[in-house]
Amino acid sequence: MRKNQSDKALPAITEAEWVVMRVLWESAPMTANAVVAALAGQSEWKPKTVHTLLRRLADKGALAYEKSGREFVFSPQVEASDCQMAEGRSFLDRVFGGPQLAPMLAAFVQQEALTAREIEELKRILDGASPS
Repeated sequence: MRKNQSDKALPAITEAEWVVMRVLWESAPMTANAVVAALAGQSEWKPKTVHTLLRRLADKGALAYEKSGREFVFSPQVEASDCQMAEGRSFLDRVFGGPQLAPMLAAFVQQEALTAREIEELKRILDGASPS
């Protein structure tokens, strides 16, 4: 069951926890052992580390779990898009002193070599977001 994010603040997710959440957002529900196996190619974490991260995420309310036989099955309780938006806002607040999206975009566009396809995609997104 998904929680309505307007009713509850999103949990703070650490960098390591993001790695675990991405696996679960992509393939949930998953057993703890399936998460360990999925992360085996991405990290050198020991199974105990992954289990600790799963427990922390459950304690924070980011994951729910059920016992199925001898295993725990985990499912996200927060949407990836909600967490990404909250993290983006937090980044803007910390680095740009508030929700200053234009200066952030300008800084990235000026420093990064964008492909023609990326420029077209940005134009499309901005045209769709423009007030009529």
